[in-house]
Amino acid sequence: MHTHDNPTHTRRDFLKTTAAGIAAGSVIGMAGTARGGFAGDGAFGLEKRRLGKTGMEVSVLGFGGAEIGYGRVEQERVSELLNTALDQGLDAVDTAECYVESETLIGNAIGHRRDDYSLFTKVGHWPSGKDGWSAEGITRSIERSLERLKTDHIDLVHLHSCGIDVLKEGDAIEALEKARDAGKTRFIGYSGDAAPARFAVETGRFDTLMTSLSIFDQESIDLTLPLCREQDMGVIVKRGIGNAVWRYDEFPTNGYYQEYWRRMQKLDYDFMRPANRDNTGPDGPAGIALRFVLSQHGVHTNVVGTTNPKRFAQNAELLKAGPLDAEQVEAIRTRWKDVAEEGWVGQI
Repeated sequence: MHTHDNPTHTRRDFLKTTAAGIAAGSVIGMAGTARGGFAGDGAFGLEKRRLGKTGMEVSVLGFGGAEIGYGRVEQERVSELLNTALDQGLDAVDTAECYVESETLIGNAIGHRRDDYSLFTKVGHWPSGKDGWSAEGITRSIERSLERLKTDHIDLVHLHSCGIDVLKEGDAIEALEKARDAGKTRFIGYSGDAAPARFAVETGRFDTLMTSLSIFDQESIDLTLPLCREQDMGVIVKRGIGNAVWRYDEFPTNGYYQEYWRRMQKLDYDFMRPANRDNTGPDGPAGIALRFVLSQHGVHTNVVGTTNPKRFAQNAELLKAGPLDAEQVEAIRTRWKDVAEEGWVGQI
């Protein structure tokens, strides 16, 4: 299948220009894990997985900080959301320096509870352009992240969807390695998809990969997950429900949803047909989409973007159904292989 280096639409561009991204993250959220069950002990207990060679134990449901930043959510609401989720079992928080004030909101909300969660952020899009990928730019970005997140160290820093050219130059990776050696971050990773993600994994220099995977976006299952398993890399899934595009009866006007909506029409999964679209249980569109991701061997956690303080508990309930059975997984994979087009690459 063809891969490319420069996607037309990115998550960052979309969330900067429309509030619809907030709605997408708030509707259901995302989740992921390796094979096995997902409910742990307690009302909101979630199974924890070892995040590859990092050795970090993280729950299969994490928090993604893009929506609170781009949505300019008030501090009081963010504090309620995150502290409630931490009390219910959340232990992995992901953000990025380019998500507007997301880092500041998170630091103010839960910086005082730093021992209660693993903290991930990303670098590369600040201040902008080439300088953002320079060693100096990355070093400055990490220093600012530490200050905003109110911590003396970050658990994991990802390069944020840079191209193969940046990875080949090596300055960006070296800057992350130096930050790791200095104790500013414990581990380093790459966040992205398609050919650059494959190249990043092949370098053998990263501890983790953050990548897109869903019923509408299965390239990573063959392209990168096997290599990640071989290298014992931690895998964090994003866009795990494909923006819940089954909510749209007609072609969405927002470009960030359009590619997955087009794929949905051709895939024509039976569980996404109109008669089943209002099913909010584990066998409804969201439930099956989530559980499909959870069934992929080598996936450890999936970050959730939401502005709703109740969403974490609701997602935890969905995960209690566990992964799909082997026949359901195979049916979804077979359908993808039968109809996927050459351009159906991983979407940032």
